[in-house]
Amino acid sequence: MPDLDTKFIRSQFPAFSDPALKDWAFFENAGGSYSCKQVIDRLTRFYMSRKMQPYGPAEPTRLGGEEMDEARTRLSAILNVAPDELSFGPSTTQNTYVLAEAFRQVLRPGDAIIVTDQDHEANSGPWRRLEAAGIEVRVWPVERETGALHLSELKRLLDGKVRLVAFPHCSNIVGVANPVAEWVAEIHAAGAAACVDGVSYAPHGLPDVGALEADIYLFSSYKTFGPHQGVMVVRRDLADRLPNQGHYFNASARYKRFTPAGPDHAQIAACAGMADYVDAVYAHHFGSSAPPSERGRKVHDLQAEAERKLLEPLMEYLRSRNDIRLLGPSQPAKKVPTVALSHKVRGEALAEALAARGIIAGGGDFYANRLLEALGEDPAHGVLRLSFVHYTEEAEVARLIDALDVVLGAAA
Repeated sequence: MPDLDTKFIRSQFPAFSDPALKDWAFFENAGGSYSCKQVIDRLTRFYMSRKMQPYGPAEPTRLGGEEMDEARTRLSAILNVAPDELSFGPSTTQNTYVLAEAFRQVLRPGDAIIVTDQDHEANSGPWRRLEAAGIEVRVWPVERETGALHLSELKRLLDGKVRLVAFPHCSNIVGVANPVAEWVAEIHAAGAAACVDGVSYAPHGLPDVGALEADIYLFSSYKTFGPHQGVMVVRRDLADRLPNQGHYFNASARYKRFTPAGPDHAQIAACAGMADYVDAVYAHHFGSSAPPSERGRKVHDLQAEAERKLLEPLMEYLRSRNDIRLLGPSQPAKKVPTVALSHKVRGEALAEALAARGIIAGGGDFYANRLLEALGEDPAHGVLRLSFVHYTEEAEVARLIDALDVVLGAAA
């Protein structure tokens, strides 16, 4: 595995050459990443040259439709799923609401679903609302001290009544990557479907969804260097069993069945730029060609290793402080670089103090109120969240540590 060429990586993101951003260090990537130039170029081209109804006979409209199809085809290949298993929606939250409505139409009173309290509300709230339709909702609880989910608790909840288990690939607070494939195998053995929220995992490397074997996998392209879209994989077997939620005349097209809202043509087309970026990173670091799914896996691993190295000094510094509570594991090998900490000062106030020193960070509950409550934290008080991805530099991490030393020291 070669070392990540950070200089090359940053050259792919126009934000790093924007004079308005040159004095800022960006540590709120869990809320949304910078867009790569390939996405920006495609979005600009679509708005300039293709901004009309796509798929028509005239060349500009035909090209617009082809670019939309290209995004679905190329991203699905990287994710190792079929093109008609991938669709785009306005957001992951909206996509989940549509799926929950589809399940509501096929589930019956007495059926059960399992949700967790480790999730962002987007993959918890819509499913919990099914209780109003007579569906039993069972909660897979986190461990109070660590925020971890344990397989033993899932096994305790699984039985012949369970039809669906919704859980995150990675928490947007504790940052632990859950063993999705192992858990999906248990869920399938019990005769249930698995819905995995990958929003907080995918920014750290697009996953091999095919290998995970989840029935549903969701993530947000605006957190994976793309435009503001929700990307949704629904595997064929499940998609064909769920009722159509789109226009009746689109029922035969799987990728249209769960997107009742009119698609944002330009943003869908721009998502092909995410595939362009994966290909550019692969070519720069590995040279020779490979199937899309292999390119995706290698770029995933390259990003993950670079992020682990960047995370080490930050975690070492935070472990040295006795005035904070780290939520989740403190060892870099056990988490993605999404770091949340609780302090006597409100999370938003700490983020404001860091902003005064040129650090963009986040403070609040991050739509994970149930998780914070399960950990014994007050969502209204909130936490400070520090998150980065592979384009972050060592010097920026050092700058963050220096700023934290001042800000936390002043709050002591």
